[in-house]
Amino acid sequence: MRTNFLTFSKHVPRWSFRLLASVAIVGLLTFILKRVESGLQIQLIALLYLLPVLGCTMAWGLTFGIIAGFLSFLAFNYYFIQPYFTLTVHQTQDLITLIVFLLVSIVVSQLVGQARAAERLAKKREWEAMRLYELNSALAGLTEVRAILQTVALKLVETFHFQQVVISAVSGAGTNPITSRFPQEGDLKEPCDLSLSMYTARNTEGEMRLWFDQSDLSLEETRLLATFSNQAALALERARLFKQEQLARVLEESDRVKTSLLSSVSHELRTPLAVIKASSSSLRSGTIEWDSDARRELVETIDEEADALNLLVGNLLDMSRIEAGALHPMKRWNSIPEIVKGVCEKMHSQLRRNPVVFDFPHGFPLVPTDYMLMEQVFANLLSNSIKYAPENAPIRVSGKVENEQAVISVHNQSPHVPEEHLEHIFDKFFRVTQADKITGTGLGLSICKGLIEAHEGRIWAENRPDGFAFNIALPLMAEGEPPKLPGDETDG
Repeated sequence: MRTNFLTFSKHVPRWSFRLLASVAIVGLLTFILKRVESGLQIQLIALLYLLPVLGCTMAWGLTFGIIAGFLSFLAFNYYFIQPYFTLTVHQTQDLITLIVFLLVSIVVSQLVGQARAAERLAKKREWEAMRLYELNSALAGLTEVRAILQTVALKLVETFHFQQVVISAVSGAGTNPITSRFPQEGDLKEPCDLSLSMYTARNTEGEMRLWFDQSDLSLEETRLLATFSNQAALALERARLFKQEQLARVLEESDRVKTSLLSSVSHELRTPLAVIKASSSSLRSGTIEWDSDARRELVETIDEEADALNLLVGNLLDMSRIEAGALHPMKRWNSIPEIVKGVCEKMHSQLRRNPVVFDFPHGFPLVPTDYMLMEQVFANLLSNSIKYAPENAPIRVSGKVENEQAVISVHNQSPHVPEEHLEHIFDKFFRVTQADKITGTGLGLSICKGLIEAHEGRIWAENRPDGFAFNIALPLMAEGEPPKLPGDETDG
């Protein structure tokens, strides 16, 4: 019996059920009121007949509310207005009551119908706004085209219950479009049921291809689908512009670095080369005796400027190795004071006006380091200190053990660096002072940072009451081995 009813209901329009239900509700109410008529006043019966009007309007809309109102009007007249069981009205008061009832039922049904329509519209708008908010939230922050396509396809299936969604994005001239499909399984019949272009005010970003069962979309779904298409196009455009911006920023930074490098290196190369050329020309002129002090001074000048060129070239090579990730320190147990002393011997002519003072505690432990790389670090730090420290002001190199780390400080009496510059002082080509006042490429401190970090340590700068200091912290453990004291080392 149930099966027959379901089969019958599929072939009967929905409005016919609602019409029959309206008639049944009015009839049921009439039956109940007729049974208790003796205890009710005519005005109360008229008010009770408004209940089917309200119910049908709220349940099925304004049309069925008006139908229920008209049926209630007829039933009220037929069963409760004298003469009974006829639609004739003899008394003027009864006629007025019927007319007022009909008008009230129509007005009430219209008001309730409008309220219900407004409620349905509000719910549809809320549904559209929520779906659109979910899409925008999912797309926010995505900069990869494939991720955007996958997100949009997923949201389309979740929102509209499409069988299949295929989205293609234009990837550029001469290249295949990027395509995303959801769900992945299942065969695709051709042609698709609906195709939408995703475009912005500037150009077309891609295409949506949709497969679905329903023969037509509702007006609200069509409007929301068009909004989805526009939002997807904007997201793809944003990803493309973001990629172009990143490329432009990289090219701009590369051009800036290239310009800074050429400017700094050309200046730094020209000065020592000019000095070497002048000294060698003086030696070749034959006017200087071989055993004279002038000859020894010229040879020493050539040697110092060659060391400066060697340091510059070494810095450039080290920077290229650091940026390429090809720097791997050969760690051995080394004495930091001995490394610094070796650097001071090589830079003795530059350190004439700024003597180096050592302050290391007795028994300062050996540190696992690469000897040559640490020489480069201290050479750059001492060279920087010489540039900024006052004449005859000593440079203090000290060390201590703290938290299983060797902390080494290179302290000079140079002016303080502004606090906002401290965090950038180790950036490439960053110069606190103007380039025409202090020479240098601006790579030395950046290289120091890279070399120290390759040793799993850290380097930082700080202003002190009596000057400025570079601090280095290096781990004392080497692959689980405890720190060694001077004299315990087995490796040079």
